[in-house]
Amino acid sequence: MSLPTPGSTSIPTRRPLPVAVAGFGWMGRAHTQAYARVLHHFPDLPVAPVLAAVADEVPGRAAAAADQFGFARAELGWPALVADPDIAAISVTAPNFLHREIGVAVVSAGKHLWIEKPVGLSADDARAVADAARRAGVRTAVGFNYRNAPAVQATRDLIAAGGIGRVTHASFRLLSDYAAHPQGALTWRYERERGGNGVLGDLMSHGVDLVRHLLGDLQAVVADTAVFVPQRSRPTGATSGHGRAEGGELGDVQNDDWAGGLMRMASGARVGVEASRVAVGQQNTYGFEIHGTAGMVAWDFRRMGELRLSTGDRYQDEPAATVFVGPDAGAYGAFQPGAGIAMGYDDLKVIEAAAFLRSIADGEPHGATIDDAVAAAQALDAMTESVASGRWVTLS
Repeated sequence: MSLPTPGSTSIPTRRPLPVAVAGFGWMGRAHTQAYARVLHHFPDLPVAPVLAAVADEVPGRAAAAADQFGFARAELGWPALVADPDIAAISVTAPNFLHREIGVAVVSAGKHLWIEKPVGLSADDARAVADAARRAGVRTAVGFNYRNAPAVQATRDLIAAGGIGRVTHASFRLLSDYAAHPQGALTWRYERERGGNGVLGDLMSHGVDLVRHLLGDLQAVVADTAVFVPQRSRPTGATSGHGRAEGGELGDVQNDDWAGGLMRMASGARVGVEASRVAVGQQNTYGFEIHGTAGMVAWDFRRMGELRLSTGDRYQDEPAATVFVGPDAGAYGAFQPGAGIAMGYDDLKVIEAAAFLRSIADGEPHGATIDDAVAAAQALDAMTESVASGRWVTLS
């Protein structure tokens, strides 16, 4: 991923780029904060995002966002953003079931698109947005933010350079407890028609992207899924994030709480994957352990700047060391001057914003794009098919 470098002493000439945000929950806030900070960390960007408009269907939410973050105006509906000829790019951070409709409308209007994963409810939805973007000739970015961690980029470079030999097998985990409480509200996330395939789209999509980003193409998958909290209370008002509801009407959870699977890679490597939204005792336990013929590398999102690395010529009884990545890893140098200084989740969205804006400026893809969303969605659809058939499913 090519990004502008920090540290320039000259003042670059930038053209303003009016941007808008459709949907202002937690992720809408994350996109907005990334736009606001991106020039602090990437001052050589040739475009400067200008917060033109924000839309959210919850009365008062967009107006509050405009007041807090400085958007020029607030709207109740996203169509007003698409219809505005002055807006050049739109972040789509609405619920999954709206991704296809809004995404296609945005790119068909000739606007660049930064959209959150998983881009709809199926591979067909993601493909529809990708096809429309291709026809319109606009740039896209997708919110696979964990690939942006400098330690993940260092891992990718290490593997490509043969630093752990040929990759033989790996495990990827995405475990969280955000839905573990039995009184968690029955929001759109738990409905098949609006939330899609549950933890597959929510967390496993990140896992699949990390697998592809680090290890290459998937060849075949076999999977299993389960629902462990079968009913929840319906909320009585607007919700944000993962709120609770008590005493409301009970409804069925229609999509999966847990998913696990095995993957055969085109390289011949084998990969185990697991994702859960009901893992009591696990808070954002995301990461991987990758083994090769000559070493091992492991990463935990909660210790974002660290790698566990084992390399050497002993093979057996080879120790593992903790390595702190520094300014030469990914975009780390845009944030901190030396190794061991912590970065945070929001920094990953700033890196994502920089890649998106760079792609708009030079017309070349940077970072995760809509094509990556299509590839991840195809793998998720294959996992769903495997659950139904009980068999391995080959990916095209």
